[in-house]
Amino acid sequence: MRLLKLKDGEFSLVEFVGDNIPRYAILSHTWGADDEEVTFKDLVEGTGKDKAGYEKIRFCGKQAANDGLQYSWVDTCCIDKSSSTELSEAINSMFRWYHNATICYVHLSDVSICGSIENELSSQWTWKPAFQHSRWFTRGWTLQELIAPKSVKFYSAEGERLGDKNSLVQEIHKITGITIQALQGSPLSCFSVDERMSWAARRETKREEDAAYSLLGIFDIHMPLIYGEGRKKALNRLQKEIKESLQDEFEDLPPSHSSNIPFLRDPDYVDRQSLLDQIHEKLSMPASRAALVGLGGIGKSQLAIEYTYRARDKSQNTWIFWVHGSNAARFEQSFREVADQVKIPDRRNPKANIFKLVHDWLRNKKGKWVLILDNVDDADFLLTPQTTSQEAQEGGLSSGSAQPFFQYLPPSATGSVLITTRSRDMALKLVEESNIITVEPMDKEQALALCKKKLGIQSDQSDITELAAALEFMPLAIVQAAAYIKERAPRCSVRQYIEKLREGDKVKTSLLNYNGGHLRRDWEAKNSIIITWQISFDYIFQTRRSAADLLSLMSFFDRQGIPEVLLRDQGGTGNRCENLGADCENNKESDSEDSALDASVDDGFEDDILTLRNYSFISLTTDATMFEMHGLVQLATRKWLEGQGQLEGWKRKYITNLCREFPTGKYEDWTKCRALFPHVKSALAQQPKREESFKEWALLLYNAAWYASQQGSTADAEKMSVKSMKVREKLLGKDQEKTLSSMAMVGLAYNLKGRWKEAEELFMQVIETSARVLGGEHPDTLAGMGNLASTFWNQGRWKEAEELEVQVMETSSRVLGEEHPSTLTSMANLASTYRKQGRWKEAEELQAKELKICSRVLGEEHPSTLTGMANLASTYRKQGRWKKAEELEVQVMEMSSRVLGKEHPSTLTSMPNLASIFWNQGQWKEAEELFVQVIEASLRVLGEEHPSTLTSVKNLAFTFKAQGRNDEAILLMEKCFQLRKKVLGAYHLSTTSLLTTLNRWQLEKMEIRV
Repeated sequence: MRLLKLKDGEFSLVEFVGDNIPRYAILSHTWGADDEEVTFKDLVEGTGKDKAGYEKIRFCGKQAANDGLQYSWVDTCCIDKSSSTELSEAINSMFRWYHNATICYVHLSDVSICGSIENELSSQWTWKPAFQHSRWFTRGWTLQELIAPKSVKFYSAEGERLGDKNSLVQEIHKITGITIQALQGSPLSCFSVDERMSWAARRETKREEDAAYSLLGIFDIHMPLIYGEGRKKALNRLQKEIKESLQDEFEDLPPSHSSNIPFLRDPDYVDRQSLLDQIHEKLSMPASRAALVGLGGIGKSQLAIEYTYRARDKSQNTWIFWVHGSNAARFEQSFREVADQVKIPDRRNPKANIFKLVHDWLRNKKGKWVLILDNVDDADFLLTPQTTSQEAQEGGLSSGSAQPFFQYLPPSATGSVLITTRSRDMALKLVEESNIITVEPMDKEQALALCKKKLGIQSDQSDITELAAALEFMPLAIVQAAAYIKERAPRCSVRQYIEKLREGDKVKTSLLNYNGGHLRRDWEAKNSIIITWQISFDYIFQTRRSAADLLSLMSFFDRQGIPEVLLRDQGGTGNRCENLGADCENNKESDSEDSALDASVDDGFEDDILTLRNYSFISLTTDATMFEMHGLVQLATRKWLEGQGQLEGWKRKYITNLCREFPTGKYEDWTKCRALFPHVKSALAQQPKREESFKEWALLLYNAAWYASQQGSTADAEKMSVKSMKVREKLLGKDQEKTLSSMAMVGLAYNLKGRWKEAEELFMQVIETSARVLGGEHPDTLAGMGNLASTFWNQGRWKEAEELEVQVMETSSRVLGEEHPSTLTSMANLASTYRKQGRWKEAEELQAKELKICSRVLGEEHPSTLTGMANLASTYRKQGRWKKAEELEVQVMEMSSRVLGKEHPSTLTSMPNLASIFWNQGQWKEAEELFVQVIEASLRVLGEEHPSTLTSVKNLAFTFKAQGRNDEAILLMEKCFQLRKKVLGAYHLSTTSLLTTLNRWQLEKMEIRV
C-alpha cells in the first residue's frame, strides 16, 4: 500500500508491505475529468501541481497534519493504474483500506458554505440543500467510502468542516436510504443481500463494470477484474460469488424470528388508519388472506410495509416474509431467500423442490408469520402448473405434473398472506371478494400531510393544497413532485411547479415522468407515475384490445360524467360491417342473428368496462350510465397513445362522437347540452389535424357557444365561437354561410360581454357579406341587421336601432310575410325600442298587433304569443298601469309554467316581471316571495353567474332595501357586484352601476349610525 507523506509542502510516495502500516487519513471525493486529476505518474515525475485535482490532495495532506497524521491516501495518485495487477489488487483491497483508515475526509466540491462558518448549526441553511443533492451521494464508489471508515468527516469545497457521519446520520439516512445501524457500524452481514443491493440501486459509475466492482467490499467478496465484460456479466459474477460466500454462513445456527422486509420504514409515512384497520381486521383470523387493490402509485406497497413494521412492533416473535409476485422468476427467487432466511435443511440440494420446502415449513410453523405477496399484477403464473428454473435446467418435473405456485402458500392457523395488485380481477383469483380492500387516493388532509413531509420546506398552505388537488391526491405523484421541487430549490417552488402543470399536456407529462423521490418501491417498479400506469395499459392492450380502445377514447373526455352514449359505438354495432368482412353487404342476416350479434356487442362492451374498473382506471357514478376517470390517468393514456402513434386517430373519434351527440343551444336541448358541455370544454384543447375532423370540431364549438351564450357563460361563448369562426374562415372562406353564422355567434358573445364596438364591427361585416353573397333581403342578412340593431339598443342608440329595425320589419313583411316568425320578432324588437324612448302609444299599438297575429297564427299558448303578452305587460308597467300589467303578467306566468315548464327561461322572466309589479305597488312580501323563487330556480337552471340570476339577486336586494332591511340588502348587493365584476369586468356599465348603488347604500348606513 502506498501512502502520501507531506514534508515541507511537498508530497512523496512511501510504500508499505504487510501489516506494518502507520496510521493514515484517506480521502473520498468525486472525480473530475481525467486530465484534471493528479496521477501516480505525475507524483513520481514531480508534475501535476497545476491540475485542479492537486488542491484536493493538498487539502487531504494538510488536514491530516492538523489531525496529527503523517500519512494520507488518495485513490487518484496512490495506485499505479497502468498495472492491471496492481489495479485489481487495489480495488479488491479498497474497502479494507477505507475501514483501516484513522479518519476519512469527504471533500464535497459541489457544496459551498458561501463564507466562513462561525456557528455550524446556525449556518446549515446555507449549505444543507447543496449537501442533500451533492453528486457524491450518487456515485457507486462512494458507497463503501461512506460505510467502511469508522470516522467520516465532511468538508465543503472551501475545506470547511460541515459535520461528521454521526452528527449528520439522520440526514445521510434520508438521502441514501442506508439504515442508521449500518451507518453506525453494525456488521454488514446483519443486513440482507437485497437491502445492501438497494443502497447502490441508484448510484452510477463511470465504467459500467464498476457497478459490480464497487460492491466487492460491501459483500466481502474478492474476484478478478475484467474490464470490457460489461455491467451485466460483472454483476452476474458478483451475484455468483455472493451466493457461494453465503452458502456456509450461519449453517449450523438455529433460525430465530426475523424479517426480510426489503424496504426501510418510511419516516414520512402518513397515517391511513382506516385502511390499516381493515388489513388488521381481515388478517386477524386464522389462515387469513387479503388483497390490497388499486391503481399503480396509490400506496398499496407502502401500506403493506407499514403494516409489517407495526406487526413486528407488536410482536418481535412474528416472522415477516416479503415475496415478489411480479413474475415467476422473482417469485422463485423470493422463495429461495425465505428458505435461506429460516435455514431450511436441504435447501441447497439441487434436486429439492424449494417451493415444497417453504410450504412445509410455513404449514408446520408454530409461531405467527405474515407473508406479503407484492405486485401480483398478472396472477396467471401463480395459478397454472409451473416448473422451477432449476427443474427446467435439469429436466425435472414437467409443467403438466407440477403444482401451481399459489398452492405453495399454505393455509395456516398461525399465518396470514397480504397481496398487493392493481387488478381486482387478479385479486378475485387469489382471495374471497369480501377480503379485497380497495385503496383509493388519499383524502385531502392525508395528501396535504404527505406534501408537507416530503417537501420538508416552508411553503404557502394554499399552494400545497392546490398542488395536492392538481395531483389528485395520488401518493406517488406527490412524492415525485416533492422530489422534483426539492432537487431544484430554490429555483423551483411549489407555485412554479403548479404553473408548469398548467402549461399543457407536454410539460405536465414531462413533470410526471420524473423518476425520483421514492426509496420504498421494488427495483422493477418505476417511480414515474406515468410509466407505472403505462405498464398496465400495455398489459390490457395485449390481453383485451377492445378494453384498451375504450380507455383510449375515454382519455379525451372531461374526467367526470362520461356518458355511455358517447362510448357505445366504438368497436360496436357502428363498425359491424367492417368487423364482419368484405361479404357483409350481401349477407342477409335473420332477425335472430342480428339480436345475437347485438347481445354479443353489449356483452363485449360490459366486459371492457369491467376490465377497466378492475384496474381502477374508471369508476361508475351514482348514475350507472356515467363513468369517471382520474385526470392523471387520462394524461398517461394520451401519452401512451402518442407513443403508439394512435393519439390523432382517437382524438378524431372523440370529436366525431361528441359532435354527433351535442345538439344546438335551443331550450329543448338544454338538458343534454348541460351534461355534455364539460366534454366540449375539454375538446377546446384537442384541436384535430385532419380537415374533416376540423370541420366537425368547428360545428361542435359553434353549437356549444350557442348553448354557452344562452347560459350567460360569456367567457366560454366567446372562446368557442372565436375558434369556430377562425376554423371556418380558414377551411370554408369568409363568404360561406357557416362562416357568417360563426361570425354572428362571436358578435352575440361580444354583446353579452358589453363589447359593443367589436360586436358592431362584426355584425357590419356579416351584413355586408350576406348582402353581397346572399342578397340584401335574404333571412340571414335580415338576422344580421337585427343583431346590429340589438347592439345599438344595448348602447342606448335608439335612433340608429329604430332605423334598422324598421327596415328589417318592412323587408321581412314584404319578403317573408307579415305572419312569418322573423317578421313578428322584428316587430317585437321595434316595439321594445319605442318603449325605451317612452313612446308608449306606438309601442303598445305594435305589440298589440304582434300579439293578435301570434294568437291567430301560432295559438294563444305558443311561446312567441306568451313573449308578446309579456312585452305588452312591460309596456303597461313602464307607464305605471299596474293593474293591467299585473293581470297580463299573471296570465303569462301561469300559462308559461303550464306549457313550457316552471324552469323555462320565459317562465323565469315572467316571474321577476310580476314581482317588479308587486314591488312598485308596495306589495313587498309578494315581491320577495317571487324573487326568492326566481333566484332558486335560476341558480338551478342557469347558474350563479348568469345575467338573469344576477338581475333577480339585485331586485331582491332592492326589495330588502325598500323594507328597511339595510344589512340584508347591502350583503346581497355586494354579492351581486362581485359576481358581475367577475363575469363582465370591473368597467362594464352594469358593474359600475351596481358599485354606485352599493356605495350609496353603505354611506347611508354610516350616516344612520352616526
